[in-house]
Formats: sequence, structure tokens, C-alpha cells
Amino acid sequence: MLLAFDPVDAFVDYPSVPVPASPEGPLRGLTLAVKDLYDVAGYPTGAGHPLVRAQSAVKTTTAPAVRKLLDAGAAFVGKTHTDEFAYSMNGENFHYGTPINVRAPGRIPGGSSSGSAAAVSAGLVDIALGSDTGGSVRAPASYNGLFGLRPTFGRIDISGTFPLAHSFDTVGWFARDIDTFGRVAPVLLGEDAGETPLTRFIVGDDIHALLLGDLEEAAIRSATPRIAAQLEPAGAVIVAPEGLAAWRMIFRTMQAYEAWQAHGDWIHANEPVFGPGVRERFEWASHVTAEEYASAGQRRAQVRERLLGLLGDDTVLAIPTTPGIAPLRGLGGEELDSYRNRALSMLCSAGLAGLPQINLPLAEHEGCPLGVSLVAPPGRDRALVDLARRIMAA
Repeated sequence: MLLAFDPVDAFVDYPSVPVPASPEGPLRGLTLAVKDLYDVAGYPTGAGHPLVRAQSAVKTTTAPAVRKLLDAGAAFVGKTHTDEFAYSMNGENFHYGTPINVRAPGRIPGGSSSGSAAAVSAGLVDIALGSDTGGSVRAPASYNGLFGLRPTFGRIDISGTFPLAHSFDTVGWFARDIDTFGRVAPVLLGEDAGETPLTRFIVGDDIHALLLGDLEEAAIRSATPRIAAQLEPAGAVIVAPEGLAAWRMIFRTMQAYEAWQAHGDWIHANEPVFGPGVRERFEWASHVTAEEYASAGQRRAQVRERLLGLLGDDTVLAIPTTPGIAPLRGLGGEELDSYRNRALSMLCSAGLAGLPQINLPLAEHEGCPLGVSLVAPPGRDRALVDLARRIMAA
């Protein structure tokens, strides 16, 4: 890294190689960290695993998403830690340790964009690039009190990036304040596909029901007046009539199959050591059949149809981002599995439907951040960021 120190263990210990950036542009004066899934010329891409890092050549080209930020004047300062293969939501890397969450001491930073979120939250950089497949920007944003966006699927070029699940992987980013976050939006997103104003919001009662308790619910509901000051309340809905657990299994099945198609041959050939959780997920993924994947894909289409019907052209879904504040570091066993299932059930909807979802740091519980999310119709990412700006100013 190019910083003098890293007190939160956010950065990978690559040799410092300067990366040229434009001296002018809308992001001039902002410092940038990049998740170690993205290719950056002069650096390997390690994907959170020492064997991948050892086998990776030093890259000679830079991923398009990173290139856009550099060309807009952002100053690169280093690559940040990720969970192994980005296949976790914890940020506790078996090989490299756990970045420190300064907003929730003793608790995880969330993953898989753990280092990027930790670096921004600690004030080491102004913005950081992450990726989101099943919640890897949204969950760390919630846990670290940050703004973070999972964009409309395919909106931002994700080539030049180590894959996990090709039909879910998206580019996302973090910032501590909405003005800085908003400066990045036109650079990465371009213009929205439509111009219909976002004027209404609905609440997902079944997603709220996955919060850990009444105190978390009260914290999340405390943000409603700020949202209602900008949008007309349009009632509460059941997002998933067949149950969010069923939607979670659609996501898990498709993600696992795609992850194994991307990495199964390499895993067989190299027999890498994976940490707890990642190891079991790849083992499960190796048994998902093409028929199961195809069936899940058909049900995924129904999920998208359901969500598009709820949102129409002018409505956003207001929901908690995660079941609660960041879990304690070192949590394991059934308690962690139960929490992960809740979190995936809450986070899977936007990924299944390819919709943009932004985390806003609007709530707290026990002195720790707890995020509130807004999900918008597809292609309305810029409108969503502008809406977030108005809510935060209220």
C-alpha cells in the first residue's frame, strides 16, 4: 500500500507501486482503495487467498471500473482485504485475519468487501471499491456506518475482476458521507435509463420480521420520518409470498453452481486450504446439479416479476439492510449460521431481481451502526443516490 500506516489491517501487504491517475477530474482530491478482486496494473490479484496470490502474475492492465475512477482523478493508495474468493459475508479471513471495524469495536467488519469498508470507516481513504454478489457491499456498509450501493446488475463493467457468480456479481463502492458518495455516482453509473421521479415508498414487513428483536425494529423504524419527508408512504407489503427462505435457496443454489463452474477445476487441481465456512460452501457447491440450477433460474424469473410489479416506475422498497448490528468477532456454529441465513434472506431480493439497493447509515443500536436500505426499479441508480442525498439532508 502507499499509505504510511494501516491501523485497522485493511490493506494487503503488496509492495508499493504508484498507479497513475488523471491530475484533473470530478474525483480530484479523493483517495481510493480497491478490493483485491480487481486487476490493477503493477499488482497481483489475490482474491483473499495466498495460493491465488502466489499464482497471480503482476497485472499489466487495470479493470475498467478502477480505470474510470483513476481517470476521474481519484488517487489510488492500495488494495484491500477480501474474504476468500469473496464467498463470505463476515470479513474474517482465515489466512489474513480480520480488518478492524472502528464503528463497532469487537465486531466484524462484514464481507466480503471487508478491507474496503474498514479503510473508509477508519478515515484512511475517502472512497473504496468493493463488489456485491450476495451482500458484500451492503452488509459491510450497514456494519460500518457507510453509504454503499449494489447497482443495477450489469450497470457497471465488472470485467478484469476475479469472479464468484457471474449472474450476480456487481461493482459497488463506499463513502462516509453522501456528498463524496455522490461524486462517484456519475463517474461509474453514467445516466439513468428513465426519468420518472421516485415518489413513493413501501415497507417490506416480511423482511422487517427477520430483524433480531424489537429494539432493532425500533431503531430501523426511527428512520421512517426522514424517508417519509421525501416520499409518499404507500403502505406495507409481503415481499416474498412464498417466503424469503425459499428466495434465499434460489439465490444460494444459483450462486453455488456458478461459483463451482468458475473455480471447481482450479480447486480440484490445486486442493487449496479454505477457512471455515468457505470450505463448506465450496463443498456444497460441488454437488449442485445443472438441473437444480435451471429450476432455480425459472423461479428467479418469478422473483424478478414480483419485485418489478411491486415497484413499478416510481416506488422504492424501504427495508433494514441486515438483521442487526455487526456480529461479534469469532462467532461460530449454529448462532453464526442462523444469523447468516437471516442476512441472506434479507439481502437476496435485489440480487435475484438485478435491482439497485443503497445502504443509508440512518440507525444505531447499542452504539453501533445499523443500516436502512432503499431498493429502486432497475436502471434508477442515480435517482436512488439523489434520493439518498435528500433524505440525509432532511
